Amino acid sequence: MTQRNRTDRHHRTGAAAGGLAAALTALALLAGGCTEATGGVRGTPGAAGLRDPYFPKLGNGGYDVDRYALTLAYDPGTGRLDGTAEITARATQDLSAFNLDLAGLTVDRASVDGAPASVNRAGNELTLRPREEIREGAEFRTTVVYGGVPEPITDADGSEEGWLRTADGVVAVGEPAGSMTWFPGNHHPSDKAVYELRLTVPAGLEGISNGTRTGRRTGADGRVTTEWRTTEPMASYLATVAIGRYETTTAVAKGTAPKATGAPTATGAPTTGSPAPDGSTTPDGSTTPDGSPAPAAVPVLTAAERPVAARTAALRGEIPEIIARQARRFGPYPFSSAGAIVTVDGTLGYALETQTRPVFPAASFDRTTLVHELAHQWFGNSVSPASWRDLWLNEGFATYAEWLYTEEYEGVPARTHFERALAQEANWAFPPAAPPAAENLFDPPVYQRGAMVLYKLRETVGDRTFDEILRGWPAKYRHANASTDDFTAYAESVAGRDLDQLWDVWLYGEEKPDAP
Repeated sequence: MTQRNRTDRHHRTGAAAGGLAAALTALALLAGGCTEATGGVRGTPGAAGLRDPYFPKLGNGGYDVDRYALTLAYDPGTGRLDGTAEITARATQDLSAFNLDLAGLTVDRASVDGAPASVNRAGNELTLRPREEIREGAEFRTTVVYGGVPEPITDADGSEEGWLRTADGVVAVGEPAGSMTWFPGNHHPSDKAVYELRLTVPAGLEGISNGTRTGRRTGADGRVTTEWRTTEPMASYLATVAIGRYETTTAVAKGTAPKATGAPTATGAPTTGSPAPDGSTTPDGSTTPDGSPAPAAVPVLTAAERPVAARTAALRGEIPEIIARQARRFGPYPFSSAGAIVTVDGTLGYALETQTRPVFPAASFDRTTLVHELAHQWFGNSVSPASWRDLWLNEGFATYAEWLYTEEYEGVPARTHFERALAQEANWAFPPAAPPAAENLFDPPVYQRGAMVLYKLRETVGDRTFDEILRGWPAKYRHANASTDDFTAYAESVAGRDLDQLWDVWLYGEEKPDAP
């Protein structure tokens, strides 16, 4: 928070002083301000960007979003999307205007707290000026009505993201900036929020999204509307929509909470039982680190496009057990729902860890990739990066989760993966914590060398301390954001020792070490 300078006011007597005060008051009113005596504020516009190291204009300053409520209707025949976004936020400064990120679509109208707001557009920046200025700390609700044919974004590395059209629908993915192609918002991972989404599609199609499906109905016109709710905070790049001819299956992932005598919290204390809001307790009496009951079982909903539904069914059926295994290693599963979306090949060129329900093209839907994307639910989704420079915390942990899985269940030691990664020259192009540019964010060092950092940490501090770090890290920053500095400080606090030499060589070092 920025400290603002305040002008001291000195009371003076006499006619001259009174005339000066009147003149100053008149000037203030002409400038659009109002005096403190009338209870007004002198707001300034929120920043049009958060100065991320790689995407300086992504996100917006002056407010934090608490909730998105999105109402969407899509016509695959024309490609048109019609939407209404209701955004509940809290001002972090006195605001005279604020920005939203939105790419391409046309805004029909906007309001703030029910009153019309003026709208200006410059590229992907949508500037709203409310009728009344907003006080710091005040909650306010913005409604934006918009529509058009969304266009995908081509990333610096050449891949496409955003609203990607398929033969009969769409799949929407947003890392790092594609979510702005289908709804306005504060599209930086540092501003997480809860979501409600109402999605209307033509008859015969399904609409799938994040979180829990809370309703499904068919209207008089035959169109199908589904409602989804994500009750835990989510970064906007993790929001997803899939529309098409999908087959869905449901299951339950059991054993997703730790035993009361087991998992340490971030402070090292074992978890204990406590009543749920309805007065019940989880079967093992366990709680999450914030004291709320940890779910002993999580509903799992998977969706696969019909042409690939049969051949992906068996692996989709393994999701509950994989989640349970990861919960035993990483701590309680951090969300109230889980699953996966599998699309036909040809639209999406990569898998993505969209929150609670990762998205996979069929060609990428294998056990290794599934383990990776599910591990992201802890590392990247629940604990989200403070900036895009911290992406190795997502990808390094998820890659190391693959190594742990093969070590525990397939008999391939993590050491084998480490040695293979060490030998690959591509992994030494740059340090994992310092990609040189945006086009390098998804290069091998972020993934493989990020996992190597964790392997060397385990080797340095020992298995017992490393396991405490592995479970304590997602507990300490559960549903929050964290930076590389946060992680190194946390690991050192648990290890009880300085680890600068490890970080200097493996996390920040430019040169490949002579001996591992």
